[in-house]
Amino acid sequence: MLILDQLRKSDRRLQLLSVVVLAGMAILLSGLWYVQVISRKKYEDSLKIQSFRTVPVPAVRGKILDRNGLLLADNEPRFNVNLFLEDLPRLFNFEYTNSVRKEFLQLSGAIKLDRTNVTLLREEARYRVVSNIVAKVSWMVGYPLTLDPKAFAQHYANQLALPMKIFPSGLTGRQLALFMEKGADVPGVDLDVQPIRTYPHANVAAHLLGYLRPDTANPDDEDFQFSYPLPSFAGKSGLEGRFDEQLRGKAGIKSILVNNIGYRQREEIWTPAQAGENLYLTLDLAIQKAADEALPMLGPDRRGAAVVVDVRNGDILAASSYPSYDPNLFMGRISDEAWAKLNDPEMHPQLNRAFYGIYPPGSVFKIIVSLVGLEEGLVDPNEKFRSLGYFQLGKLTIRDTAGAGEFDFRRAFLKSSNPYFITQGLKIGPEKLIEMGRKFHLGEFTGVLTNQELRGYFPAIGQTTKREGGRWQDGDTANLSIGQGELAVTPLQIALMTAAVANRGKLFYPRLVSRVAPQEPGEEGVLVEFPPGEMRDQIKVSERTWDLIHDAMLADVEDPEGSGRIAFVPGMRVCGKTGTAQVQSHSKNYVTWFASFAPFGSPRYAVVVMAEHGASGGISCAPIARDIYKALQRQEQIPRNRPTLAARD
Repeated sequence: MLILDQLRKSDRRLQLLSVVVLAGMAILLSGLWYVQVISRKKYEDSLKIQSFRTVPVPAVRGKILDRNGLLLADNEPRFNVNLFLEDLPRLFNFEYTNSVRKEFLQLSGAIKLDRTNVTLLREEARYRVVSNIVAKVSWMVGYPLTLDPKAFAQHYANQLALPMKIFPSGLTGRQLALFMEKGADVPGVDLDVQPIRTYPHANVAAHLLGYLRPDTANPDDEDFQFSYPLPSFAGKSGLEGRFDEQLRGKAGIKSILVNNIGYRQREEIWTPAQAGENLYLTLDLAIQKAADEALPMLGPDRRGAAVVVDVRNGDILAASSYPSYDPNLFMGRISDEAWAKLNDPEMHPQLNRAFYGIYPPGSVFKIIVSLVGLEEGLVDPNEKFRSLGYFQLGKLTIRDTAGAGEFDFRRAFLKSSNPYFITQGLKIGPEKLIEMGRKFHLGEFTGVLTNQELRGYFPAIGQTTKREGGRWQDGDTANLSIGQGELAVTPLQIALMTAAVANRGKLFYPRLVSRVAPQEPGEEGVLVEFPPGEMRDQIKVSERTWDLIHDAMLADVEDPEGSGRIAFVPGMRVCGKTGTAQVQSHSKNYVTWFASFAPFGSPRYAVVVMAEHGASGGISCAPIARDIYKALQRQEQIPRNRPTLAARD
């Protein structure tokens, strides 16, 4: 009342003060109204942002299948034991109050704890609780487990909202049964099921399939940033690497609501993961297995490769490299012993020799010499040539396993006479030999797997110098005529060359992938098909020349004198050419070959086998090709009711 009485007396200063106070109160009330009513939604959203943690959800990786829909790479469930720390605060507090704190006070004689000691003791309490839980799970499943203090502290500090994985790998069937029987009594522990990559046939087609490695990088997403890294795998080589984007799919988004301490309260899926697409190959699993099982015949200290191509369209039916490895190894922790074996500096088991190994082709190149000589009329198939059993060019002596005697074209081809073909090669000249080799695109990339093949080396048309800069001489032409010296090719290139010889001149691009398609019909994704039979070049020679070459290659296998007679398969009529190349002058390091196709008259398959440190093409490689042809023969006898998943070729 006193204030009102003073105001009535027209106290100017008091009236002004009253106006200021009332205005301030009005502004304050307006601000409160704005914050609580107008800005309520904004602050609610801000609180949500601070309370939510976003986690990517890995997609199920696409499968890799052969031409008949048989699995080469699949996914299987892995059961992980996870510990949810948000279920344990009561146990943490109990351990701190009733054990850790009391022990410290008794030992130290202190009456009161400072903040630093409280923090350290609470960390110790948490570690004890979790360590005891891990020990209990270890006893339960019969597997030795220990808790790493540093790993636990790091998880608690940085990933508290996520469950902690306490088992190094997935549970086995027996361990899963034991856990399901007793696991309900363990606080905070539960199972988590994740799809994991598996290769059901172990090392079959390992170099083509490639392998995966853990990838913790955030997925590429311009519109979203995840709070935690992605627990996923990425393709690192082979088809897994080349088609990683299609196989991997797209990660989903899971949100986790946390409290003020950081513990998880609840979680929900914001965006479901999109499964990766399936990859359908041109490989035939049975043929690939046959090649992978035949190559070890070379011996434990040998190395080699085998390629099988459909001569009608360039499809790769098998491509094997030896020694090999099991890509399943990369899905877990690799032991030191296994890692040392994978990186053996002499055997190089991770090297795909079919695509990434380059070698001199040896006498297999005599097919090129024959084509040029016969087509140009420089080689008379009936003319007799007397060989001394070696060829002398100046001071250079080139030996010959065919021995001395008379040779016409057919006999020289099937016995692989070096003097005969050197004489013909010198008569033909290097220009025409190089021109024909270039028509088969030797020493060039095939494009089968980007950045995962070597092109090798083959001289350019019109080239007059060697790789090292020296002038081309007759000795270089002599070496070229028997597939040595200035050339190096891959087994795949020789397989494509042989296929073109078999089909009379059609050189196809190789095809390894037939299509990419969604895992289930109706799923989001685009069907991408790679049509077969894409022509790369046409080698135009007369039918007479092709007939003579085919007859000579048939004789190499069916004639008693043929160097490739071990490759004979009844009912298959295999046509072949052996090859043995000396890697370095005056060394006993040989690369041996057997290049072939079948059946004679209506070719369907080209089979090429290469062996490092082999005895000869006929002894080391022809038996492997024979086993592959037998597998092809068995496949042809199986009635074909192709599955619906089969590649549509």
